[in-house]
Amino acid sequence: MSIDITDKKILLTGGSGFLGSFVIEELIKKGVRIENIKVPRSSKSDLRIWENCVKAVKDIDIVIHLAASVGGIGFNMKRPSDLLYDNAIMGIQLMEAARRENVKKFVAIGTVCSYPKFCPVPFKEEDLWNGYPEETNAPYGVAKKLLLVQAEAYRQQHGFNVIYLIPVNLYGPRDHFNTEDSHVIPALILKFVDAKQKGLDKIIAWGTGSASREFLYVEDAARAIVLATEKYDKSDPVNLGSGKEVIIKDLVNMIKDMVGFEGEVIWDTSKPDGQPKRMLDVTRAEQEFDFKAKTDFEEGLYKTISWYKENQHKI
Repeated sequence: MSIDITDKKILLTGGSGFLGSFVIEELIKKGVRIENIKVPRSSKSDLRIWENCVKAVKDIDIVIHLAASVGGIGFNMKRPSDLLYDNAIMGIQLMEAARRENVKKFVAIGTVCSYPKFCPVPFKEEDLWNGYPEETNAPYGVAKKLLLVQAEAYRQQHGFNVIYLIPVNLYGPRDHFNTEDSHVIPALILKFVDAKQKGLDKIIAWGTGSASREFLYVEDAARAIVLATEKYDKSDPVNLGSGKEVIIKDLVNMIKDMVGFEGEVIWDTSKPDGQPKRMLDVTRAEQEFDFKAKTDFEEGLYKTISWYKENQHKI
């Protein structure tokens, strides 16, 4: 059943982050007033603390839960216990607080990392429980998948309107560009731009380059989340993606060419590739709430590189 969100008070956790900033813009496009969008800051409202969750959902109609502790393969390998605990406890407590406050709708954001390590491509939502996630990001993936179990249980027992969305790897302007916790696209852009500016003759890339990933431009992801908030009301999880598979070695060459780096790429095969293949079946999103990605991958990649070059000294 569709809902009119224009007059609703919306809690947007993670609203000051990469994806959250675009979701705010999409909500405003839909007619939601900025004063009706509440964005808790982690420095002042740590959602791992129960009392902060209770305060956050007070007088709220809709919760969109984007807040997460997240990073690339290296970050996942260094901090598995933090990723498990932080993501599980934030989601569990916030959903329970929202239920008690009689919030009208809760939008939970999962992750493609929850899918089994070896999963038929394209990944269908029904495949989620057919195996254990890839080891390097399993703690994060399992923590997020727990929220799907919670969502289904709360809908069954309490009639609580919770939906669960599964986005693939996101990319675009305003992403996190640093060596500690960046995902693959910003990490590679940072490496190539830095190498070109310093006149280096080579860069090191992780793994073999044979793995594949699917990428969704951040503006498309924001549009999908808001569409689902308006139009989707079922317990079944929904994939959000572009439906296009990209081989990592091809991605590296594309970024290299766009940046204009003329040196050599050295593949450090002692580093993990992560999940071997990753691409989603995105049929359900189109059928249920008319979402289809619009941004061409090369166009989105060019915009991301251009944004980073213009803003690298500010971030």
